[in-house]
Amino acid sequence: MIRESLEAITGVSIYPIISFVLFFTFFAGMLVWVFRQSKAEIAELSNLPLDDQTSNL
Repeated sequence: MIRESLEAITGVSIYPIISFVLFFTFFAGMLVWVFRQSKAEIAELSNLPLDDQTSNL
């Protein structure tokens, strides 16, 4: 039933391609962002949960 419904939609074959391109672009962007982080910034972010200077909201 679902297959017949999807086959009736004109241009439905483009959606998996668009989904893959969006996923790949996001994944590649995150990979670039992670590798561009400096070691000092990573160390600072990793110590945030242990920091005693938290504000009391």
